[in-house]
Amino acid sequence: LKRVRAFLPHAGQAWLVGLQGPAAGRPQPMRRTHAAGLYEAYTTSGIAADYQLRVHDPDRGTRDIHDPYAFPTMLTDYDLHLLGEGSHWKSYEKLGAQLREVDGISGVNFAVWAPNAAAVSVVGDFNNWDGRVHQMHKRIPSGVWELFIPGIQPGAAYKYRVQSDEGTADRADPYGVAAEVPPRTASRVADLAAYVWGDDTWMDRRRHRDWLAEPISIYEVHLGSWRRPGDDPTRWLTYADLQRELVPYCIEMGFTHVEFLPPTEHPLSASWGYQTIGMFAATSRFGGPEDLMALIDSLHQAGIGVIIDWVPAHFPKDGHGLRRFDGTALYEHEDPRLGEHPDWGTLIFNYGRNEVANYLISSALFWLDRYHIDGLRVDAVASMLYLDYSRKDGEWLPNCFGGRENLEAIEFLKQFNIQVHHHFPGVLTIAEESTAWPGVSRPTYTGGLGFSLKWNMGWMNDTLRYMRHDPIHRKYHHDELTFSLIYAFHENFVLPLSHDEVVHGKGSLLDQMPGDHWQKFANLRLLYA
Repeated sequence: LKRVRAFLPHAGQAWLVGLQGPAAGRPQPMRRTHAAGLYEAYTTSGIAADYQLRVHDPDRGTRDIHDPYAFPTMLTDYDLHLLGEGSHWKSYEKLGAQLREVDGISGVNFAVWAPNAAAVSVVGDFNNWDGRVHQMHKRIPSGVWELFIPGIQPGAAYKYRVQSDEGTADRADPYGVAAEVPPRTASRVADLAAYVWGDDTWMDRRRHRDWLAEPISIYEVHLGSWRRPGDDPTRWLTYADLQRELVPYCIEMGFTHVEFLPPTEHPLSASWGYQTIGMFAATSRFGGPEDLMALIDSLHQAGIGVIIDWVPAHFPKDGHGLRRFDGTALYEHEDPRLGEHPDWGTLIFNYGRNEVANYLISSALFWLDRYHIDGLRVDAVASMLYLDYSRKDGEWLPNCFGGRENLEAIEFLKQFNIQVHHHFPGVLTIAEESTAWPGVSRPTYTGGLGFSLKWNMGWMNDTLRYMRHDPIHRKYHHDELTFSLIYAFHENFVLPLSHDEVVHGKGSLLDQMPGDHWQKFANLRLLYA
């Protein structure tokens, strides 16, 4: 006989119900061995498919459940080895909330990396947010906690309750693929494989396409403010609304690509989304994952590529996010001279930690794989490359050679580009890099960072400064217009007129032009031409 123990803190009574053999269907009373709710009984089989637990509690009545602790762990030793090595490029298929079927029983396998936590539980609307019910297994020595919970369906809200020396905190899933609508902060289980794509022609053609040999015109779009419904300007357009309005607009205007400001989940609705909480979760403000997929699918079928802004440079300090995730500086650096960004009040990823670099590169590959994204524009690359970025003397630490270059970030960016171009040929990677760092868009095998393209910030600043002059004075400032030609062929440049040029009191591009109303429009037409 095998002893079955179950911790059922809400149960007034419990029975073991066999599903196989002569005792099938007969409930066997379980003995309560501890007042906290520990029950036990004996059975001839400990296999999950061979028995259920019948639980009676005053609030939910009597129900039959499968024992989550009768199921084996899903992650293999090889998975854990690759995670520790930092080379599990598709870790999004293993960590997080994965819909699974085990022995004919459907459910969700939860897995989270929290090596320094004392205990981790899955809490959610399926267990009344009680951290005692679904406590996870720790896979030593990897630090991954894991538990298969049968019966959970897509749409369920959940978090990880992490206990550490600093106390107890409920965390959103770092690998969560969906989230509650802010200001709520839980992750949601989602079935991303359910959507049926119709962009096969586009995807097949993309693999053999050389965008560097073709003209590109990119339309930058912030999903939350591109347009508002005419009947209610306080409401956002949904992904479905954007599918109806944005696609024909891009066709009419002749754009080859759209670039979405970060579509990842973020806490502040009044922002552009650059302080990301969920690196794998599409923001739920505008609809579900399948709605964003439908928007991208429609753009592809219209012959328009989709680029997203992707932010591996930093992350916010919100309590449900990555900050001190397991009670230690897990994703960030412990020393604020390395781990804190002075401009934005955010935290900087520790690119030298294998699991962190793996997490970020896996996020990039996830968007290209599951959402058919055609390009990633990496935000704030300059802040990643330099240890003294926006810091005064004494506020930063040099690298092992005494220099200011962030060697770990450099290797991370190279590996990011290598993996993206290896797994997804035809995809663009674009760097927003504002310094003279050499070889940003040169191959890694020649010492470059490996990006496809780089934003030409110098051209943008010089050109806008030139256009702000009254036309009668421009002849004295032609150097501002021509200077960028001196270095135009050092990189594969994109010429950007971006969101950064219309904020912080700068006004719209139209307002920045000289002259009266008619002259402003004339100058803006000249700029665009």
